[in-house]
Amino acid sequence: MRKLSTKNTVLSGLFIALGLVLPFLTGQVPSIGSKLLPMHIPVLLCGFICGWPYGIIVGFITPLFRSVVFGMPPMYPTAVAMAFELAAYGFASGFIYKLLPKKRISKNLSVYVSLIISMICGRIIWGVVSYFLYGLRGTAFTWQMFTAGAFINAIPGIIIQIVLIPAIIIAIRKAKLLDTHNSAMYNNDV
Repeated sequence: MRKLSTKNTVLSGLFIALGLVLPFLTGQVPSIGSKLLPMHIPVLLCGFICGWPYGIIVGFITPLFRSVVFGMPPMYPTAVAMAFELAAYGFASGFIYKLLPKKRISKNLSVYVSLIISMICGRIIWGVVSYFLYGLRGTAFTWQMFTAGAFINAIPGIIIQIVLIPAIIIAIRKAKLLDTHNSAMYNNDV
């Protein structure tokens, strides 16, 4: 792994801070607040902007740190399962976006493809980890719990992510703030 970039380290701290604060904003709407998945957005953005090494770290730290500092989400099993889920989001968004050839397919399409694959990977990881964590507690994690938690209850958040994240990434790229390797890390700007 190349040296860590100061710029990306600072941006990662910003994304962790956003992951800690955004749930307070969405929590103002109790009926739908948790369905907006506010911690997912900064982690996915971190993967795209800073690259997968930063995305995986930010994704793993954010829910655990928020649980320790604010008590929400509860540490076991929710925050632990979310740590693996968000780490998968951060990893997949950065890795797949970097992996996709930008010349053969539209740059905008590569953002959507990376995002959708990341969202699917994260939910699968969440389901697998939840299955083991609930099993350790002696509770069953059923298929219905998985589909409700990963998809049905998450529909508002999924829609927001599909609309908001590509718009932000495309705007950042048009402003030339995101280099062609999707990360300032690859520029060795330490």
